[in-house]
Amino acid sequence: MFIERFYPTKYYASSYEIDYESLYADGIRGLIYDLDNTLVPHDAPADERALGLLNSLKEMGFEIFFLSNNKEARVKMFNEKIGAKYIFKASKPSAKGYLKAAKMMGLKPKQVAVIGDQLFTDIWGANKAGMCSCLVVPIDRSTDKPQIVLKRYLENPILKKYLKTHEMAKKIQNNEK
Repeated sequence: MFIERFYPTKYYASSYEIDYESLYADGIRGLIYDLDNTLVPHDAPADERALGLLNSLKEMGFEIFFLSNNKEARVKMFNEKIGAKYIFKASKPSAKGYLKAAKMMGLKPKQVAVIGDQLFTDIWGANKAGMCSCLVVPIDRSTDKPQIVLKRYLENPILKKYLKTHEMAKKIQNNEK
């Protein structure tokens, strides 16, 4: 079905609530992150929470990678204290950037999970590249730029249909445990 190409493999309340041990046990060795509203609010630098998470994931054995449609200055600034590989102006949802990221990490697409907050870029691109796609609830929608507000409006019917068929995702959306 056409709409299912936008469905995430997994859905989480936050990047900080993902069961990374489970992903590792499933053979995931690389994590590709979107930045804005996935790890920090839009245009914010890497904060202590993000640094702590990413450092602990490196210690677990994960390769960390940033894939962003943003300009290099934004990605470079975020990455200063992390030192991960990255691709800026990635043309998401094109699978090309995702596949290049996997290659740069020395991994096969099936060994990579993509974490992001947008269906039409992060999730669709990951799905096209054959990667595990992890949708997270945006950190702060009030910081969304106008084009992202429009995308979220268009994504809403797809997310609602997804939530109807995925009980756990529905609980996450409603902040239930």
